[in-house]
Amino acid sequence: MLLMKKQSLIRHFNNIEQLAAAIQLKKHSSVFVLADENTHRFCLPMLTNEINDFHVIKIKSGDANKNITTCQIIWQTLNDNHADRNSLLINLGGGMVCDAGGFAASVYKRGIDFIHIPTTLMAMCDAAIGGKNAINFEDFKNNIGCFQMPKQVLICTEFLKTLPERELKSGIAEIIKHAMLTNDKAILKQLRNNQLSDLDFKSLIKKSVQFKLSIIEKDFKDNSIRKQLNTGHTIGHAIESVFLNHSKNKLLHGEAVAIGLQLELLLSVIQYNFPISKANSIFEILDKWFHYQPLTDNQKTEIFKLLAADKKNNNNKINFTLFADLGKPKIDSYPKIEEIKNVLAAW
Repeated sequence: MLLMKKQSLIRHFNNIEQLAAAIQLKKHSSVFVLADENTHRFCLPMLTNEINDFHVIKIKSGDANKNITTCQIIWQTLNDNHADRNSLLINLGGGMVCDAGGFAASVYKRGIDFIHIPTTLMAMCDAAIGGKNAINFEDFKNNIGCFQMPKQVLICTEFLKTLPERELKSGIAEIIKHAMLTNDKAILKQLRNNQLSDLDFKSLIKKSVQFKLSIIEKDFKDNSIRKQLNTGHTIGHAIESVFLNHSKNKLLHGEAVAIGLQLELLLSVIQYNFPISKANSIFEILDKWFHYQPLTDNQKTEIFKLLAADKKNNNNKINFTLFADLGKPKIDSYPKIEEIKNVLAAW
């Protein structure tokens, strides 16, 4: 019941003024706003027109900076400005800011309140929802983290106007993932038939949020059905890590997940006889929204090494969420090693 109460504070707004009015500030001894270089420039001014009397913590942008060094910057600023256990951290940004800010707040003085104000499509429909907070460690995505719900998640699509097209498209990968898990034909049809400017983002975000909440209310700590939300992310995270650390061409999270969804659908065809016609239909939608990076043989080898060390693995077996059909995810799937390598080799 406590989780339900917290999740009821996920709210949607038509404009920044309404969002700012909903921020609960009065009970806090001090307020801090965490922003990366981009949200500091483009989003913070939209918010500061409506609220004041807070400290700004500015960090570098990009998932390469979702690490312990960034957390140390956050903690040092909190310390320098005498933050106490009644302080509040507002995370204004995309998935990286929400993840790192949520983690830093969750452990500072054993935990202070934090609010997510997601500014990217990815964060609005997925990253800011669900209480997973983490940073990257060495070559592994989200390897150090915790489960802690924010006090509020305040969503306003007005922030989407600040995004470049590539960043906006990145979030579509998570929407496609949710539509596959629910077999939502209306969403898949909208993504198949419309261009970016024609999409109903408010409706798409609300559907994604509602679906994710319906899952995590039953399994907050990822022990059973929440694992289905990992589909596309086992391979996707490994690909993202390889490009993050060893390539001049960085991949956004959604771009890596889009590749992961394709390759894990191929595994679903092998493992569960997923209908090839439906797989091709999903491939067409993904191909419409994403231009893929080729993978070298060396990158494929490194990707497999990362898969073998994935945090979801069990008894040295690589753990996937695959599909028997659209709307029928199969958690705790363990394809054979050769099948995984063959799918990677086919890319």
